[in-house]
This record gives sequence, structure tokens and C-alpha cells, in this order.
Amino acid sequence: MCGGKGTRMQSREEKLLLKYKKPLIEHVINALDNSKLFSKIVCVTSNNAPKTREFVSSLGIEIFDAKGDGYSNDLGESLSKFDELVFVTSGDLPLLDSEIIKKIINLVNIKNVWTSILVRKDFLKSLGLDSEFFIEYNGENCAYTGISIVNPVQTKKMQSVPESYVILDDKRISVNLNTEKEYDLICTT
Repeated sequence: MCGGKGTRMQSREEKLLLKYKKPLIEHVINALDNSKLFSKIVCVTSNNAPKTREFVSSLGIEIFDAKGDGYSNDLGESLSKFDELVFVTSGDLPLLDSEIIKKIINLVNIKNVWTSILVRKDFLKSLGLDSEFFIEYNGENCAYTGISIVNPVQTKKMQSVPESYVILDDKRISVNLNTEKEYDLICTT
């Protein structure tokens, strides 16, 4: 997912093109590619991030151009185009690597329609990070990482689907850059 406005970042440059050694989105693409687990990588873009679309296209990555109506709407729109299990990730996870992707795949029951990967609130706090939204799962406050494994065939019926969760406290999926503070934190490492 790489078609957001990045408004919380308050940067003149598109968020996913900000550099942490290389553009943020390139870290995610490389991690997916290096895992050797996927038949293809598709970046969901929108008119909200035209330079990101151009950059991703220059890397030879397939593009799905969503309407840019918000993360959930763009995700739903894009999932309708797939008929096989989809690994969804946000484009702003600069520490994502192939090993954590493999670990996630091994932890998820692929029979579930929708599995979201969570991190504990306490773990986020230990990294100096926060989230705007927490959910309670198994009696613990957790945050979404921006990673889900989805069976889009089951979601095409436009009905509510059961969401499953896996808690995985790992900084490689916890550092989701949405604010200038988070970007500054990652750039100091």
C-alpha cells in the first residue's frame, strides 16, 4: 500500500520517497522480493502520491491505481482484483526484511480469511513509539502493524469477514513511519 497522502508526516516530499539510506518504499519492495515467497509484487498507488507511483513504476513493479479514498477503501478496491492469498503491507516499514516476512508467513494459518499482525502497546513504548489506535486482543492492548494476510476470494462477497490476529513484537514490523518524530527516530539509528 503506497498511495496515501502522508499528511501526518508534514513533509513537502512524498512520505514513501523520504530516504532512510534509500526511499522508504524501496526497503519494503526489496524485503518482499528477497523473501522469494511471492508470485508478484503489486504496489497500490493513487493520485495522492504521483511521484511514488512514478518511482515504483521505474523499478518495474506492477501498479494498481486506486481512487485514493483512504487506506481501507483503497485496500478493498485492490483486493477485489486478486484471486489468491495476498500479503498486504504498508509501504512505510523501513526495517521490514525477508526474514521477518518468512516468520510471519509461518505463523499465520492460511485457512483464515483475514489475519492482521499486531504488536503490543508496551513493546511499541519500549521503542519510543506510539500509535493512534489500539485494540484489545487476548487481554492486551495492541496496535496494527500494517501487515495482513488476506484471502480476497472470501472478501469479494462484500460481507463482514472474521479477522484473526497474530501478535509479533519485533521492531522490523513495529517501526511504521507516520510522523516526523518517527522518521527522526529511525534516522538516528
